[in-house]
Amino acid sequence: MSTQTPETTRIHNIGYRNYDGARLGRAYARRSLYSQSLRGAYGLGRSAKSKVLPMILFAVMCVPAAIIVAVAVSTKLKDLPIEYTSYAIYLQAVIGLFLAAQAPQSVSRDLRFKTVPLYFSRPIERTDYVLAKYCAMSSALFVLTAAPLLVLYIGSLLAKMDFADQTKGFAQGLVSVALLSVLFGGLGLVMAALTPRRGFGVAAVIATLTISYGAVSTIQAIAFETGATDAVQWFGLFSPITLIDGVQTAFLGASSAFPGGSAVAPGAGVGALYLAVALALITGSYAVLMRRYRKVGL
Repeated sequence: MSTQTPETTRIHNIGYRNYDGARLGRAYARRSLYSQSLRGAYGLGRSAKSKVLPMILFAVMCVPAAIIVAVAVSTKLKDLPIEYTSYAIYLQAVIGLFLAAQAPQSVSRDLRFKTVPLYFSRPIERTDYVLAKYCAMSSALFVLTAAPLLVLYIGSLLAKMDFADQTKGFAQGLVSVALLSVLFGGLGLVMAALTPRRGFGVAAVIATLTISYGAVSTIQAIAFETGATDAVQWFGLFSPITLIDGVQTAFLGASSAFPGGSAVAPGAGVGALYLAVALALITGSYAVLMRRYRKVGL
């Protein structure tokens, strides 16, 4: 660079040094994107305002479990008044709100500010981006849904309930919320990735989860009241939360939240169809996200 004055001219060689540090590669970039996306789902590393809603929803998920534990310990109950597999079903509205708020935060900002192609420059690829975002959203939901189950489990041990029964129930609950987290995470990200506008993403997630559950539950109730009990289990295939209910009823020994309870709940045969549909939605969500980000990266 040269600097010229009326008296003299000087030439300064500022030079450039080549980077000779470690090349961390795709795996490190993928892990970093995963951890940052997971932290971002709870507002960690972001402004204080971003932490308010996810932390409130996390507390709302855990407080009922703490109250149940307090009652169980003080009254010396022999069993918890709620099954581990039922907890997420009862609080599915809170889970839906969390997903509606955080799924657009995870992907919509990258789309809105057109920063997605920067991720694909190097070394990260589209599969790494989609996989990291999918795993981070699923992990955030798992933390949200598994934490109250852990509170219930610890409380049951403090209340000196049967260790084997509580451990079995806790394990079944973890399997249930793990499947729920992966299913909901994929559907939420698909809805959010369809538009760069966060408000539209929020509305799409709420419509997919909350409205579909309300509609299916209403139709199931009508079918049960009119005597079409065989149709109740088939209608459950059309809502994500009733899919989870059917799978855990068929394979995890859970009590069904369907109208009529266990009398109309799917057995192992229909339960296999429920599981197949859930797995198809998970696989389809990943495929749709990959197709979406192939176009975005161009």
